[in-house]
Amino acid sequence: MTTPRPIADLSADEARRIALRAQGFLGAPDRRSGVRGILRHLGAIQLDTISVLARSHELVPYARLGPVGRKTVEDAYWQDTHSFEYWSHAACILPIEEWPHFAFRRRAYRNRPHWNHELPDGAYDQVIKQLRSEGPLTATELGGAKRTSDWWDWSGSKVAVERALMYGEVVCVERRGWKRLYDLAERAVPKDLLHDELDDTECLRRLVGLAGRSLGVGTRADIADYHRLKGEQVDAVIAESGLVPVSVEGWGKPAWADPAALETPPRGRHRTTLLSPFDSLIWERARTERIFGFTHRLEAYVPKQKRVYGYFAMPVLAGGRLVGRVDPAREGRTLVAKQVTLDGPKAVPAVAQALAEAATWVDCTTVRVERVDAPDLREPLTKELAGLLG
Repeated sequence: MTTPRPIADLSADEARRIALRAQGFLGAPDRRSGVRGILRHLGAIQLDTISVLARSHELVPYARLGPVGRKTVEDAYWQDTHSFEYWSHAACILPIEEWPHFAFRRRAYRNRPHWNHELPDGAYDQVIKQLRSEGPLTATELGGAKRTSDWWDWSGSKVAVERALMYGEVVCVERRGWKRLYDLAERAVPKDLLHDELDDTECLRRLVGLAGRSLGVGTRADIADYHRLKGEQVDAVIAESGLVPVSVEGWGKPAWADPAALETPPRGRHRTTLLSPFDSLIWERARTERIFGFTHRLEAYVPKQKRVYGYFAMPVLAGGRLVGRVDPAREGRTLVAKQVTLDGPKAVPAVAQALAEAATWVDCTTVRVERVDAPDLREPLTKELAGLLG
């Protein structure tokens, strides 16, 4: 693919601010649209099993809107068929209006020749029949989720319903106690959206454009990663996606931007908050390093003795920069900062503010600071927290 000539040259700082505004961290958020507005704005909110302060799909709107009620978050996602769960960046909550644009992925799954799990004879038809007569149902209600605790040892009904989910015949309409609640797509998806009429090119053009607008500005790899597309899929449609070519200081690779993001310099108030490691602002490590000069990886699956920052270290965003990390836990109504990493003394007030707000959100009345990477900053951080929490 021939790279077109950039229409604008952005400084690294301009690109960072554009990305922050596109992701909802710079400027006043549209509180009237609430959680649903955040979902539509981001286009995808990643799900994950880990829950420390809260689950990641709760942390994402919290990080942008502040202490919105956790039940409010769940209701916003799942009531009135506003969203559906499907494979995007990973398992994600997606706006229901994007259902037609994942037709390319449903078709790919239907044409997939090999699977990790064998589908027992008759299991697929039985699951569809049961959902039609009794649904919506969890995998347990369909006949069992797993035979053992191993992820790969699914029951026949679990294999069948997950296959039907990938094919688009079944939809996850809610997470109930973290279990997927399945229903037939013909019942769950509005009739005007329930179709696979768009060809692959139309689907990809839409998703590439959405990714570019959600990122503000990104490289080919950034844009591909957002909905886990292939680089060549991006190349095939980017010229018609509505994005425009730009160059960014220090990036060393061609980039594309949302033209609307270039029209008005990003201004406004910055959010100070803890971020889920699965937040779309930072879920791609190479982009996070390029934009923020901040190296971060989730260490939940790293052996304990090899962890550097902690099990679920959450980056702290303040003033448009990543200024530290907190590995949190909860003990009753105490939020425990098991390990805190600070980018110098100037980060203390911001980290304290982020911890205090998070504690209030999850109904904790106190914060206990355990280990701080710079021991001389532990006392200033504790004092700052005491002042905020009274």
